[in-house]
Amino acid sequence: MITEDNQVKPTRESAELENVAIRFVGDSGDGMQLTGTQFSDTSAMFGNDVATFPNYPAEIRAPQGSLYGVSGFQVQIGSVNITSPGDSVDMLVAMNPAALKTNIGSLKAGQILIVDTDEFNSKNFEKAHIDVNPLEDGSLSSFKVIQVAMTSLTREALSGMTLDNKSMTRSKNMFALGMVYFIYNRSMEHTVEFFEKKFGKKPEVVEANVKALKAGYYFAETLEIISTTYQIAPAKMKAGTYRIINGNQATAWGLMAAAHNADMRLFLGSYPITPATEILSELTNYPNFNVKTFQAEDEIAGITSSIGAAFAGNMAVTTTSGPGLALKTEAMGLALMMELPLVIVNVQRGGPSTGLPTKTEQSDLLQALYGRHGESPMIVLAASTPENCFNYAFQACKLAVEHNTPVILLTDGYIANGSAPWKIQKTSELPKITPRVIKTGDHYNPYDRDEKTLARSLAYPGTPNMEHRLGGLEKDKSTGNISYVPENHELMVQIREEKVQRVQNEIPLLKTEYQEEGDLLVIGWGGTYGNLSAAVHQINKEGYKVGHMHLNYINPLPKNVVDIMKKFKKLVVCELNTGQMAKVFRINFPEFQFHQYNKIQGFPFTTVELTDRFKELI
Repeated sequence: MITEDNQVKPTRESAELENVAIRFVGDSGDGMQLTGTQFSDTSAMFGNDVATFPNYPAEIRAPQGSLYGVSGFQVQIGSVNITSPGDSVDMLVAMNPAALKTNIGSLKAGQILIVDTDEFNSKNFEKAHIDVNPLEDGSLSSFKVIQVAMTSLTREALSGMTLDNKSMTRSKNMFALGMVYFIYNRSMEHTVEFFEKKFGKKPEVVEANVKALKAGYYFAETLEIISTTYQIAPAKMKAGTYRIINGNQATAWGLMAAAHNADMRLFLGSYPITPATEILSELTNYPNFNVKTFQAEDEIAGITSSIGAAFAGNMAVTTTSGPGLALKTEAMGLALMMELPLVIVNVQRGGPSTGLPTKTEQSDLLQALYGRHGESPMIVLAASTPENCFNYAFQACKLAVEHNTPVILLTDGYIANGSAPWKIQKTSELPKITPRVIKTGDHYNPYDRDEKTLARSLAYPGTPNMEHRLGGLEKDKSTGNISYVPENHELMVQIREEKVQRVQNEIPLLKTEYQEEGDLLVIGWGGTYGNLSAAVHQINKEGYKVGHMHLNYINPLPKNVVDIMKKFKKLVVCELNTGQMAKVFRINFPEFQFHQYNKIQGFPFTTVELTDRFKELI
């Protein structure tokens, strides 16, 4: 085809796809997270269902070109329901040899590989421990390789600007994004608006990124090797207003919504820790929503400031990850003994110790259930998708203030950093939260209880005639005075346990997905939902009868767990740990045999490995 400006542009076919998975990989300074986020947001704006998986190196800035410094962002978009970012990918964009080496195994045969040839040099081969140029040795012959001198072309597109070479090179991720936009028929409009809004006071930065984006788009348009472009139609979703949200943002907003519906000030006392820090930073943006944040000097100060805030009548929250939860345990026992409402959010990561701070894991379950001295039962919830972090943050707050007890909310790095479309909710459509507080009266016993829930009522400091004692020493069953009476201690221990168990009366019954009875029941909890759901969906398409039971309420468990398990011939518990929930199930349900499938690699399950295991069991 010859255009009006006499440029020859290839005639190409257009193919319709239900879904596609794309991975952008490069150095931690190559802007792969921004590139992936922009592609995800643009696709969501178009109406596709979206699931993402950012994969960061642990180092703040790893050595350039090194294998362990590779940063990646994977996204799956579709016109169908998307529950995971996908396993293998349909396109890989690799900005250097290290990125190619560590990710080429995930690219499907016959699919597109885009590489920046300017980075394929002897210096970078040495850093990536590559002996022979993979672009020349035939090892990539099973892929559609698009070799682009991306760095050079970006600099050429930006020639005439006053930027230095280093600053120009920073825009090459936008050149790559422009190419991908063309191949998948995405509009550049949203990304242009993003740069204009974000860098409005730096017009040269806006100009450089927009020029690079358009240069990549139109360069792809001229390539004959790109014989087909692809269309992914909008997904059929419930009517409403949507936005892309990650799990940490959703958690922060769920906390704010709960405080609003309880007519309380939200107080967050926390110490920054990967991958939970974003909840703290997100909430600092909303002081006008009656939110107060306190960045403490350490984890202990974070939780104890929140305990003080709870005592004073605030919706009190502290956020952390596994190592921080370990430091908070003594103070958690204090909140439990005082029976104060407190939400502890643990965004799980790979451990032990510093472990894998930017990778995902589910290895804090036993810590959440039992990781405190003494008999210290707590309500434990687990969010399972980026978007329902909002709902379970809200529910954690509701249970805490209506039962006056600490609640642990488990998320993990995978859903905290991953994104998905979220239907914006109005606080008026969410349940009302009623704090259990006494404001008037002639007398107050702090441990007098509601007969149904066993929850005590609070009296805030300064309330007339409501003076009382609280603290970490065991209290009399009614007056709150210190008590060393053996029978009283045993009774209080039993009450605190029963109080948690009675929450079972307020949580919904479980429903299985795909099958209500059959050959195999897949049991999962928390952030593995999307991958397990995709695998169970796939194996049912192949004719197997497999159900999926996913847990968000961990302690107490829903009432009908046993009834569900009885309907399946075999049970398998799938976790990103060595089998912590399987241990809990064996303790609580010894009449059943539980198989396991576990992974502890810092990465989520894949559909292939799950379906292979399910078939073995059946």
